[in-house]
Amino acid sequence: MDDLKKTVQRKASFGATVKAVFWSFFGVRKKSDYEKDAQQLNPVHVIIAGVIGAMVFIAILLIIVNSVVAK
Repeated sequence: MDDLKKTVQRKASFGATVKAVFWSFFGVRKKSDYEKDAQQLNPVHVIIAGVIGAMVFIAILLIIVNSVVAK
C-alpha cells in the first residue's frame, strides 16, 4: 500500500506529464527519457493528460473532416 502512495505522490509537474504524453502520441521517445518519465511522472496525471490529448486529437480530426466535406 505504501508503494501505491509513493507512486501517486511523484513530483513531476503536470506540464512535464503533458509533454511526455504528447511525444508518446507520436511514438518518439528516447529510452533514457522514457526511463526518467517512468520514475518521475504521476500515473494519475498521465491518465488525465492522455484522455485530454485523445479528446483534442478527435476534435482536430472532426474539424478537418468537416472543413473538407463542406467544400
